[in-house]
Amino acid sequence: MNNKDLLERRDRLLGVGAPVFYDEPVHIVRGEDVWLYDVDGKQYLDVYNNVPNVGHCHPHVVEALQKQSATVNVHTRYLHELILEYVERLTNTHDDSLSMAFLTCSGTEANELALRMARFITGGEGIICSNATYHGNSEAVDELATLFHDFKAKSKRVKAVPYPESYRPLSDAKGEALADVYADEVKKAIDEFKEEGIGFAGILFCPIFANEGLPNIPEGYMQKAMQHVRDAGGLYIADEVQSGFARTGSHMWGYQNSGVVPDIVTMGKPMGNGYPLAGLVAGADLVNAFRKDIMYFNTFGGNPVQCAVGMAVLDVIENEKLQDNSLTTGQYVKDGLNKLKDKHDIIGDVRGHGLFIGAELVKDHVSKEGAVEESARVVNEMKERGILLSKIGVHNNILKIRPPLPFSKDNADQLLSTLDDVLAGL
Repeated sequence: MNNKDLLERRDRLLGVGAPVFYDEPVHIVRGEDVWLYDVDGKQYLDVYNNVPNVGHCHPHVVEALQKQSATVNVHTRYLHELILEYVERLTNTHDDSLSMAFLTCSGTEANELALRMARFITGGEGIICSNATYHGNSEAVDELATLFHDFKAKSKRVKAVPYPESYRPLSDAKGEALADVYADEVKKAIDEFKEEGIGFAGILFCPIFANEGLPNIPEGYMQKAMQHVRDAGGLYIADEVQSGFARTGSHMWGYQNSGVVPDIVTMGKPMGNGYPLAGLVAGADLVNAFRKDIMYFNTFGGNPVQCAVGMAVLDVIENEKLQDNSLTTGQYVKDGLNKLKDKHDIIGDVRGHGLFIGAELVKDHVSKEGAVEESARVVNEMKERGILLSKIGVHNNILKIRPPLPFSKDNADQLLSTLDDVLAGL
């Protein structure tokens, strides 16, 4: 079936407007390591997907899934050692204070549960998020999806604050002074909740502000902002759905880059390498206080197949030293992009962490006007040349580079040389 027929069938069955990548979509039928293959056998270098975090169809993960599926798969109202072994191993990768977990099936579920916990524990309703974010697609978390709602919160119990950045800063301040400017916006939102008679529950941030475009965060911002949150009795929820599981290279978790330990950490996407596995970790006091009065149960969250897959993903990250690779190969990609920046004026800024990198395309370096149309052309032309990437950011002009963690320097060279050719042809 050709793409036209598939798209017509898709509209009929999934609804007109169901999102799809690229002007001419790709019909993917197979994946392996950092590669995807379409129905005609064309090979694509995957520079976008962090869901298959340890590589598409990794044999160790597939074997674990198959073996446990052929043994037993039940919910958590029966005793099973595997969930305990997995949660123990998972929490051991976090700060010692984050010693308990809930397992779910999606990042949306995890974030919704985190919001429910924060509101229950604090007795408040007010949540702060950034003004260009996304944390899931249920009704509860859609209130925070400012990226898709004109950069505004959708309800009175949510307030959006400017995300911290240095490329287009909120003021002329520099360094710590700029951190104060952005942190003051958090304090202002907390004060507004109080004035409006809305109890404050906490703040939900991606610790590396992934959807916002991976900004260079002014030094000290997270410490200052979270001090305001905690002084007001609120909780800090870190959304690690994109930044976790060795993605940043320097650490296993994005929050570890900032030096601020969250009260709750949510996880998803790469947790199961494509199998639906997500969850959150929190301190024992929070979890026990919540469980004392709330009967939370998840039919599929924490089942033995989920846990077997989760264990296998952690095996691969550790055994194949993927965190180290994320750090070294990520730096190699950034260095290569900065060389292209010197060559192509359209690249205004290069930033990111490990193997999560953004290259911002601009009309010129003075106005920093986003090169929106050019960014779309680059993404589509890269696809035509066998490389899959995407765009992020407020202006939708930041090339989003987020490949599976086995991504090598040879893969990086292919990415960089192809991008060089595409930019030269704009």
